[in-house]
Amino acid sequence: MRLRVEFTTEPFDLDEAPRHALVAREVIEAAELDAVDVGPFGNTAEGGADAVLTAVDALLRKALEAGATRVSLQVNVVGAAGEGDK
Repeated sequence: MRLRVEFTTEPFDLDEAPRHALVAREVIEAAELDAVDVGPFGNTAEGGADAVLTAVDALLRKALEAGATRVSLQVNVVGAAGEGDK
């Protein structure tokens, strides 16, 4: 199964990206995902279920450790079972 995760971390800082946001982006960019789109107000990544769920676990742990007070995320199934499941 293929999954897409969309996430943001808070608190926001419009002048400079906070440490927790940078850490979250680093986690997602380093993960074995097929598509990653990083933006100032939201981030999206897509890949096989195992890769996405592993990345989400690391993202939550590391962003919270880096000072995030809130992590909002949404996970959607974007492919049928067996498609891209790694």
